Amino acid sequence: MRRYVSLILADPVLRMLCLVTLTFGSHIASIGPYQSLIAVRVLGLSEPAYALVLFVAMVVSVVVSVGVGIITDQRPSRRLMAIASVLALIACAALVFAGQGPVSFVIGHTLMLPLSGTLFQQIFAVCRLRTAAMPARDRDAILSIVRAMFAIPWLVVLPLWGWAFDRGLSVMAVYPGMLVIGLCSLAVILARWPRDAVAPWDEVKSGLTIRAALAEMASPGLLVRVQLAGMLKAGGAMSGILVGLTFAQAGRDIGDVSLFFAAFVGVEVAGTFLIGWFLRFGGRMALIGTGVGLYAAYLLALPWLAPTAWVWWLVLPAGLGGGLIYALVIGYLADLMQARAGAGASLLALGRVGTDAVSAGSFWLGTALAGYGLAAALGAAGALVALVLILWLDRRPRLVQAQ
Repeated sequence: MRRYVSLILADPVLRMLCLVTLTFGSHIASIGPYQSLIAVRVLGLSEPAYALVLFVAMVVSVVVSVGVGIITDQRPSRRLMAIASVLALIACAALVFAGQGPVSFVIGHTLMLPLSGTLFQQIFAVCRLRTAAMPARDRDAILSIVRAMFAIPWLVVLPLWGWAFDRGLSVMAVYPGMLVIGLCSLAVILARWPRDAVAPWDEVKSGLTIRAALAEMASPGLLVRVQLAGMLKAGGAMSGILVGLTFAQAGRDIGDVSLFFAAFVGVEVAGTFLIGWFLRFGGRMALIGTGVGLYAAYLLALPWLAPTAWVWWLVLPAGLGGGLIYALVIGYLADLMQARAGAGASLLALGRVGTDAVSAGSFWLGTALAGYGLAAALGAAGALVALVLILWLDRRPRLVQAQ
């Protein structure tokens, strides 16, 4: 790991990406664990209505991210897109806090917050470009460390929110917190992100029309793998939806939600930094499969253990499983379109169709039929089915990439 950290510290672009990822992670840590709780318990949205919010947000995110991916492959605009995504984040936080009602929540979380996800897309597109000449194991390890920067804030931000909530602060205070963090992200990008005309990374623009780029991304072999890779991450999405609700149902307070997320993210960060070491003993897909299995076990146990002290042990399979999945699926998706950094990074968002279809569908069907236990089981099953299918498709070594 030390060698990979040294490589990052020696490269000003990779250092900048780590810093931006750190601030963006602070933003997601402020809203991610509480979004479902705010929607259902504070603002009074029904569970089917919240599932619809998740679906619409997914559609907006995918459409925008694919469009941004194509545009940034055609012309130098990565810095501009990064700025636009942070401005959307700031607008969402300001709108929801000013309105403090279901209408402002729905608008902010379906039309503005999804746009901020394109920042993640630009971070990993540039990271892919900077590491393109490195061996595959080094690329995966460096991508994992950059991804860990996204998770590290959860170890600090969540305990701080938990401490504040335990002392009577309203959960709606996360929105002015997001606003401040968004301004910090904007300041880092304006100060450190290189201007596109002189960007210090080697990128050959695609020259493709929008129709040609869409046709390239819509090839069946590519599209199926992208959706299955997205479904592998459905467990993480289900966790974000269910932890707050199951803890509330079990009589736990919001401070416990913060501490639980912080604890399992701590395990996730530790596992992510060890990815380079893990890769000595197994290939990328073997480690992803291990992560999916661990996460499925965690989800199945969560609703039943939430009222007990045993729930705190679930941070181990949740953290290690999440670290393996999130760190390595990024590299898998990026490799599907090696020649198109922007389009390859937009596959992260395109894969959200699979992620959110499984998580929102599992949440809607599970809560309609039986409750949070069935919802968790359906989410775990969806990820496991995706794992089996993707292993079957990739049983013969083959790489789908742009020609």
